[in-house]
Amino acid sequence: MDNEALIGSFSDFKYEKNIDRVSLMAILEESIRCVLRKKYESSKNYDIIVNPDQGDLEIWRNRIVVQDGKVKDINKEIELSTAKKIEPDFEIGEEVTEKVELQSLGRRAILSLKQNLLSKINEYDNTNTYKKFKKKIGEIINVEVYHILPKQIIMRDDEQNEMVLPKQEQIPSDFFRKGDPVRALVKRVDWKDNKPFAILTRKDESFLEELLKLEIPEVSDGLITVKKVARIPGEKAKVAVESYDDRIDPVGACVGMKGSRIHPIVRELKNENIDVINYTSNIQLYITRALNPAKVSMMEVNEEHKYVNVYVKIEEISKAIGKGGQNIKLASQLTGYKIHIFRDFPYEDDVELTEFSDEIESEVLEKFHKVGLNTAKSILNYNKNDLRKRTNLEEKTINKVFTILKKEFEEEFNINT
Repeated sequence: MDNEALIGSFSDFKYEKNIDRVSLMAILEESIRCVLRKKYESSKNYDIIVNPDQGDLEIWRNRIVVQDGKVKDINKEIELSTAKKIEPDFEIGEEVTEKVELQSLGRRAILSLKQNLLSKINEYDNTNTYKKFKKKIGEIINVEVYHILPKQIIMRDDEQNEMVLPKQEQIPSDFFRKGDPVRALVKRVDWKDNKPFAILTRKDESFLEELLKLEIPEVSDGLITVKKVARIPGEKAKVAVESYDDRIDPVGACVGMKGSRIHPIVRELKNENIDVINYTSNIQLYITRALNPAKVSMMEVNEEHKYVNVYVKIEEISKAIGKGGQNIKLASQLTGYKIHIFRDFPYEDDVELTEFSDEIESEVLEKFHKVGLNTAKSILNYNKNDLRKRTNLEEKTINKVFTILKKEFEEEFNINT
């Protein structure tokens, strides 16, 4: 194989693998030096000139002229008599530069060179692909179904890069055929058999968040912020949004006129029911909104241990829990609080405070009467902190009163979130 043929065969990779000219030159030079090091133990005294565009490859060896019979390293030194055959004027100590033909390296060296080039080009290609995938992590990309396997689907992008959509990252109702266009989010990049693979997802909360950015201009422009997303893929989702611009209704902007903006996202997620709520730093109001469509009568929030006791009327219990516990589960994920649902205390079962005079001190009962709280329910429907401020009673006294009154009414629905 001559120099031009070698360059020609590997110039094809420049286009096939999309390798830039500078990188291809560097790969060719390093591969040739690798072969020279194997053959002569060093390549430092070689100049390699590569021009893949014109098919030029030149290898020049530099050797120092020494006296005849004094050569210690044939790769770096040349006898004076041999040097004079090249140029009669050469003298001892001068440098002789000779052109080395590729064929002179031998068949094995050329074969090794080809293998080395292939290896380095593939390595370059894989590294480039890995960097490209890494930049796309967290982004939604358009791919096409290439091969369907029991546990995963192999996808390809526009550049024919292969990506993987595992079964566990698919929406349960996803169904694809070969050639189908698919939108998915790049979750991470793994290596397998020395090749990078982008792992895609359609189940992750980030997928829904990125869909909102794609479909809703105010979200992509930063006018509306997606604070939190909770999903049961393919079934139900809750999204908390916020806007710092008072002129913008974040929920209305996300849903659109008659649901025009949210419907494309719902279809993409296989009819996943999406509730969009206004985010607020008021945790009680936030939890109330998260439990929509259930109407909350009252709640007790424990911020230290991150749980809340929520009281609803008996007819609201099924709404608060939701189908298969979906509503309460998503509300818990959205707010970060473990939610316990309790039945509210019916008005007809309310009890006058005077009925508890044997357990609650008369001075305490009097303070409640002065602020218009005359029944057990009127107190239990209050937030403890607000009640303490209104009555000027100590916290331990308020807690004691709540404990006594709850014994009369409380019935817990054992719902785990």
